[in-house]
Amino acid sequence: MADVPTRFRAFRIHDDSAGYRAGIEDLGLDDLAPGNVTIRVAWSGLNYKDALAATGKGRILRRAPLVGGIDVAGTVVESDSDDFLPGERVLANGSGLAETRDGGFTEYLRLPADIAVPLPTGLTMRQAMGLGTAGFTAALSLYRMEANGQRPDMGPIVVTGASGGLGSIAVDLLTAAGYEVHAITGKVEQFDWLAHLGARQCISRNDLHWGQKPLERAAWAGCIDTVGGDMLAGLTRAIDLWGNIACCGMAGGSGLRTTVFPLILRGVSLLGISSTNCPIDTRRKLWDRLGNEWKPPHLDEIIRNEVDLEDMPAVFGKMLAGESLGRTVVRVAEAD
Repeated sequence: MADVPTRFRAFRIHDDSAGYRAGIEDLGLDDLAPGNVTIRVAWSGLNYKDALAATGKGRILRRAPLVGGIDVAGTVVESDSDDFLPGERVLANGSGLAETRDGGFTEYLRLPADIAVPLPTGLTMRQAMGLGTAGFTAALSLYRMEANGQRPDMGPIVVTGASGGLGSIAVDLLTAAGYEVHAITGKVEQFDWLAHLGARQCISRNDLHWGQKPLERAAWAGCIDTVGGDMLAGLTRAIDLWGNIACCGMAGGSGLRTTVFPLILRGVSLLGISSTNCPIDTRRKLWDRLGNEWKPPHLDEIIRNEVDLEDMPAVFGKMLAGESLGRTVVRVAEAD
């Protein structure tokens, strides 16, 4: 493989007798997990999950050492698969990246062909990583909600954690898809920005008072919840008849204390959103939509920050402290 240098840079995470640590290292292809498609990485993106993995604040890695990064986009330089040819642009997200196999924080990466997705015609690689797992999860949430009967005429959809990467894309995506969107965030200083993305109503999470009844007054027709915990428990009591809650995060806690009353008296559905394990056919379908009819109209504004591999650790701390806004992309090679 003449196009691949002998050594290249990668952000690698270790967990062994010497302790938990992460940083830039020089690797070769033989140091990486196997795969029949080798790509030159151009862009990656930063997610809350990446921050947990890189810092050891969450046990994300199932084996170590591994290169971090659950999102990746690049150009094929070598392929043993009939599905991908050298020169094609591809992306991958979830699918075991930075959990069971090496991820996207590297200049070169080997991927199995059955987790790679052709880059949609409507996206650059930078934009694809601006979406990344956050945008894909927002799309998967809407996809599952609509498959379960959600419609714009049922009423407003509320998005929690709305100023974060997933939440801001969800606000933009839902608005473009014809829904009235309400946004819940702890960052009241971002209300104007969320309104710019399409939120018709912005609510401070500090002003929420759910009440203690098993069923409270129905305020929304559905929800994309990135928070979990008490927020999710309260939301179950405030969703209207036959509404759907897409559960796709746990920034506020992993527990859920609620009752079955919303489910059996209002027909509310709690939908689990697992972007990591999404079947490849659905994954490719949703990425195609994200490059076309579901492309968030304010995507380039939602991408708020651009860093190199060396600059990522400073962003991890802000993410874990709840200080991130929108999406951060990682420039690995020259811009496409």
